[in-house]
Amino acid sequence: MKKMKSIATAAAVLAIGAFAAPAFASGDMSGMDMSGMKMSSDGSAASHAALTDAEVKKVDAATGMVTLKHGALENVGMPPMTMAFKAKDAAMLAQVHAGEKVKVRVENVNGTLTIVKLVKAS
Repeated sequence: MKKMKSIATAAAVLAIGAFAAPAFASGDMSGMDMSGMKMSSDGSAASHAALTDAEVKKVDAATGMVTLKHGALENVGMPPMTMAFKAKDAAMLAQVHAGEKVKVRVENVNGTLTIVKLVKAS
């Protein structure tokens, strides 16, 4: 009986951890393990033309980051979540505001998940 309680407790801790993991996603990405992200043979992110639907939650011009609530990012193996991403260039930051619907392409650029394409959704 004691063993069953230990197994149940361990399962509960693992289940809670699975839901708590994305909590860090809206902040700094420095602790994120990028090793599981899909890469091409030359080390760059696998390139596909598909764009992912997202909603802008925050634009931080000082850090060059855009926080997105996004759908699955298939090309980098990321499930839907809310997370801050580095913008490829400052022009992206100027064209969007919190609350807007966009379509994005995120790629792993030198170990940093980066928005490489951003267009307003029509």
